[in-house]
Amino acid sequence: MMILFALTSDIKQSTDYADLDSLLYGISNGDKKCLEQLYQVTHTSVYSFALSVLKNHHDAEDVLHDCYVAVWNGAESYVSRGKPMAWIITIAKNLCLQRMRERKKAECTSQEGWELAIPDTDMLTMEDRSILVTCMEQLSDEERQIVMLHAAVGFKHREIARIMELPLSTVLSKYARALKRLKQYLQ
Repeated sequence: MMILFALTSDIKQSTDYADLDSLLYGISNGDKKCLEQLYQVTHTSVYSFALSVLKNHHDAEDVLHDCYVAVWNGAESYVSRGKPMAWIITIAKNLCLQRMRERKKAECTSQEGWELAIPDTDMLTMEDRSILVTCMEQLSDEERQIVMLHAAVGFKHREIARIMELPLSTVLSKYARALKRLKQYLQ
């Protein structure tokens, strides 16, 4: 279980939300370097979220691309409330839902896709990555999304509830259930 929590996002380590706000302000003024910096800091989290929803590497990459196009086009309408990642993930969520509606088919989770969603770090060995992939496959889609948003992206449960349009109590119970299931699987 510690493996999962070792996957802290680049956002927590290298920047804070005020920095993201200033990058979005730069993007709204047409600064391409700000878009590049925003992408470098946030793309792992956005991709991981998209993959947790779509369960397909290629679709997640498409959503990742479309998300940053939408950020570029919509940065002027962004209202800073201290939650820039919530705004970006909401864009990604809407793009994922749109893609699922277009496809209207269920897709299975592939091990290759989950391995690609796990950031390459010195902290994870290939064995750890394999265990993490197998663990995540034990969870339902919603549980997986909640765990990824909380443990890998760093969102608070309240933010996850708003993004996923679920009651906070549901998010909390699904998160607790997911952790219990992961713990049982690892024992």
